[in-house]
Amino acid sequence: MFKLGQRVVIVADSFEQGMPIGEYGYLIGRDRNPDSAFSWIVRIPKIDKQYAVVEDDIALEQTLLEQEAERIQKEALLDFALATRNEALFRQLMGIQDEAADNGEPVKESMEDFIRKVNIKAWI
Repeated sequence: MFKLGQRVVIVADSFEQGMPIGEYGYLIGRDRNPDSAFSWIVRIPKIDKQYAVVEDDIALEQTLLEQEAERIQKEALLDFALATRNEALFRQLMGIQDEAADNGEPVKESMEDFIRKVNIKAWI
């Protein structure tokens, strides 16, 4: 997944080394020692330090940008579904299964029940 010289972002600090979360760094080495918990060495130019990190503590900038774009898109669609009262789109975005599909018979839900469920999801 990662290659030497790649620009990565620090997303966690599993071993509490005091790494600056959210800062950029560059992969300068790989630790192939089977006895070591760390797998990469990251150089952070802003603070002029290097840290040994595990793969879970770093992520590619492109991956983070894609995840953020998907989250914003889902929020925008959810806002649109609520503004236009599009119940089918809302159910699809929230992952709510149709009760009619489960039982095989259509179940008509009142507007009050639908709004109550929306408010419960929004509160959570």
